Amino acid sequence: EFLAAVSEVRCHSCHEVKTAFQLRQIGPLKWVPEAPGTDADLSVCKHAGPSCCTRRMEDSYRTAAVRDLGHGVRTYSFELKYLLSEHATVFKDTYESLLSFSQGHVMSLFESTYTPLAPSIAPHVSALFSDLSIFIHDAANVSVETAVHRFYDHLFPLVYMRLINPGAAGGDLADCLRMTRQDVNPFGRHADTAAHELADALRAGRALTRAFVAGNHAVNSTEAVMLSRECSRALVRMLYCPHCRGLTLIRPCTPYCLNVMRGCLASLTEMDAPWRRYMAILEDLTHTVSAEHSLELNLLRVRGWVNDAILHAQLHGPRLTATVRDLCFSVVCLNHVSVHKGFCNHEFLLSLSFSFSLPPFLPHLSLSLSLSLSLSYCVCVCFREVIMYIRHYISFFNILPESLCEGEMGLDEFTCWSGDDVVESYSGIVVGNGVHAQRQNPEVRVRGPDPILTEVKEKLEHFNQEMQEVMPDLGSRDPWDELGSGPDASGDCDDEDSCHGSGEGGTRTSKGSRASVWVCACVT
Repeated sequence: EFLAAVSEVRCHSCHEVKTAFQLRQIGPLKWVPEAPGTDADLSVCKHAGPSCCTRRMEDSYRTAAVRDLGHGVRTYSFELKYLLSEHATVFKDTYESLLSFSQGHVMSLFESTYTPLAPSIAPHVSALFSDLSIFIHDAANVSVETAVHRFYDHLFPLVYMRLINPGAAGGDLADCLRMTRQDVNPFGRHADTAAHELADALRAGRALTRAFVAGNHAVNSTEAVMLSRECSRALVRMLYCPHCRGLTLIRPCTPYCLNVMRGCLASLTEMDAPWRRYMAILEDLTHTVSAEHSLELNLLRVRGWVNDAILHAQLHGPRLTATVRDLCFSVVCLNHVSVHKGFCNHEFLLSLSFSFSLPPFLPHLSLSLSLSLSLSYCVCVCFREVIMYIRHYISFFNILPESLCEGEMGLDEFTCWSGDDVVESYSGIVVGNGVHAQRQNPEVRVRGPDPILTEVKEKLEHFNQEMQEVMPDLGSRDPWDELGSGPDASGDCDDEDSCHGSGEGGTRTSKGSRASVWVCACVT
């Protein structure tokens, strides 16, 4: 009797209904009657007593309910979308900073140590790092190995004609040296090492770039949900039918709300399994980029690899000269005999064979310590911050219905709305997530999966499979095992962490403090 009295207590006037109608911007106030009456055309909010609703209001309630759910989903997903897009931007800027610094670092080697080569090699250094940038940003038809070997192809003629045999010259000889570089192998293992190490490191960085795109696409799918007619009716019944009885403040029962939300979002919650797999892959990619293949360290090693390659060629000058004489002799002689009398005679070849001179002792130019440590520390902190923030969304799709219902719950309320009346507790069964589980849903009829969301799910599954084919170990480690867990976990880089640096003066944060992810954006 008490609950019945509560249901009818406000039915003598529709003033509060009109106020709520205005505050929620549902429609014109003139549609709300001054006093409760009857409307035989009501299709959702039917009940035996008087009503403050009309069919026109009911249609507006349906539009508002769909709008409210869409707003709730967008609000819930906003932070995750922001994190994914902003971290993707930060990483792009960080990659560019690393590439720019490494390119300048390589050029400083030529300008200070191999000055005769600097003007001619500059465009080839620029082309190399341009290709690396294109590759890491997921452009097709770019091979890191090909780009690196192309650079060494152009480097060999310069090293041979300006360092090993300064007297040798000619476009035909340069062409021959460039075309035969991989056969002559003047740089030993150093060219192959650079190609292999850079390819591994940049492959992980490229995969991480693709992962952010795939994650953003999956999260954006939440806005593509097409609510069925059955869903919109259930939302009206849950959110606005109480208004028809003057009950504008009553909240839906929690189990009842879960049934409605799980029915409306059944296709969206089907994303849970591939999303969890995606998150495991994202975690492993982050670990790989910041530790195992260490993108920043390999980019900073390019200078050393180039220097070692040049030193190797100089140390093996006599052998290279003899090999080049055998391979390029006919080309050079045929093209120069009419211009240079005696160019191919025995004395010239003999002098060419012994024109090699050992390189002087040239100390390596050291890195700008503060900048290199900042870059290394920046990448470590940035990548770890990603997981520290995003890990909270591993159950994003699974808990979406619960999260939306939390906004509809009242605290310390002894009664709630069951869809039909004010009750002390909801008596219906509560279904789980997913399309299959909705067969038992007493509140929303779900006819089948949404085709648009099914396509999004398949794309995410395809991405996961493709990543594991390219990098088979992805997703195999225990989730978050090296990032700590619980509220005390931090993004700091400790000695035991996978954050690389050199020297004893590395930049650090005090224990327990959190370094801002935006530190990466400061490196230029």
